[in-house]
Amino acid sequence: MDIFKNLSVVLILAFIITACKNDAQPEVKTVDVEVAKKEVSETLDPNATYAKVEFGIDGMTCAMGCAKTIEKKMAKMEGVKSAKVDFDKRLAMVEYDEAKVSPESLEETVTSVADIYKVKDMKKVDNFEGEKKACKEDCDKACCANKTEAEKKACKEDCNKACCAKEKQGK
Repeated sequence: MDIFKNLSVVLILAFIITACKNDAQPEVKTVDVEVAKKEVSETLDPNATYAKVEFGIDGMTCAMGCAKTIEKKMAKMEGVKSAKVDFDKRLAMVEYDEAKVSPESLEETVTSVADIYKVKDMKKVDNFEGEKKACKEDCDKACCANKTEAEKKACKEDCNKACCAKEKQGK
């Protein structure tokens, strides 16, 4: 019986020593993941006709979760050259190949992210809101720096930037 007691004590001590480690370290696993990034310049057709649309998006509640998710979904679409979602303005700006993407497919992509997102006021544009402002500032600054008022006026008329040419046609 003494042998049985001694053997039991040894087994219990061995179990306690091996089972109760205070310095348990989490197991770290490293997984190699191959990320496939599509280069925009490789996948876009240089001879394609590109259109630009702007539209509002209702239902967004945050910049990172909502706006960025929608932006990434649209950017991954085949034929989309660029996609930008401005959370503050609740505005999306997308440039796409008209042969591969339609306004309806853009709307479907937005609503497929979540049922709460709704597209409103989709319209084709020549330039996005931000581009117009930046271009006008470029024409004002680049062409007309350090000139008198009369020279600045003449300079704006002679500006050869593409955006200035469009402005002149609209007048």
